[in-house]
Amino acid sequence: MKRIPFLGFLLDKKGSALELKYEELNSVDTTDKILWVHFDYSTQEAKDWIRNQCNNSIVADALLADETRPRTTLLGDSLLLALRGVNLDPHSRPENMISIRLFISSNMIISTSRRTLLSVTEIIEELRKGTGVKSTSEFLVELTHRMIDRMDDVIDQLQDRTDYLEENIIDMKNQEFRTEILNVRRETIILKRYLAPQKEALIKLSNEKISWIDEYKKVEIRETNDQLIRHIEELDTIRDKVILIQEELANSLSEEMNKKMYMLSIISAIFLPLTFLTGLLGINVGGIPGASNDKAFYIFTIILLLVIFSQYIIFKKKKWI
Repeated sequence: MKRIPFLGFLLDKKGSALELKYEELNSVDTTDKILWVHFDYSTQEAKDWIRNQCNNSIVADALLADETRPRTTLLGDSLLLALRGVNLDPHSRPENMISIRLFISSNMIISTSRRTLLSVTEIIEELRKGTGVKSTSEFLVELTHRMIDRMDDVIDQLQDRTDYLEENIIDMKNQEFRTEILNVRRETIILKRYLAPQKEALIKLSNEKISWIDEYKKVEIRETNDQLIRHIEELDTIRDKVILIQEELANSLSEEMNKKMYMLSIISAIFLPLTFLTGLLGINVGGIPGASNDKAFYIFTIILLLVIFSQYIIFKKKKWI
């Protein structure tokens, strides 16, 4: 997905927005409007504008940080958030999640990310159509809902892959099958590692007392968080299934190995007396019975066959074969 170094909008609180250039940011009139700027935090423009605009170094450092953990921090009547969304780029793995940092007040939104988030793109498209968000609280609700809702397909795909593994465990035990088990488990662990703290961030967000977020919007955030909790529970279920599949596969492979070793042991037991007899009669010393008899070889072969037959009867009676 193409990265966009800068996007700026002046929201009119009616669903539309005026698109801004970087040079217009410091001269725009924000009276009764909402200023939203979105940066690729790795650019120099982002670093310069954010550090000049934010009096609080904590805010600037959080918006420009390379690594973030999902969190919600209340700063006066403003919010500092870090959230993560799934990566739907066809050339990337979904568990390679995209992080977005947000500083939101009643009349300003500053967002930063390294890669473009599809949820942000959709909000921008709606603003351009005149059907977009009308307040910063609505922006926050829409963004969180879209980010969490987009995880449905990813988790459904993981569930389908797990079900396939579960259904084919008997027939498929090759290296590719075992690699797929490890991949599903790894992806599940990574997704949960990021989603678990995101749940805590949304819980804190819905409980904070902020003047520009009314009770109805908090209810919507709680609904989004409930959906996230369901995703986490589904990931737990997938992880448990994969562990059971791994255990079943290990038991199956161990059972196959034991059967092979058992057959080798039976064969060894059969040939042990035969080897003893042939070795005993094969020593090169005088006095070997039947050495001068022309039919000694045939007699010895019959004796060996009788030994094998006797072993078979004994093994069968003891249910070893």
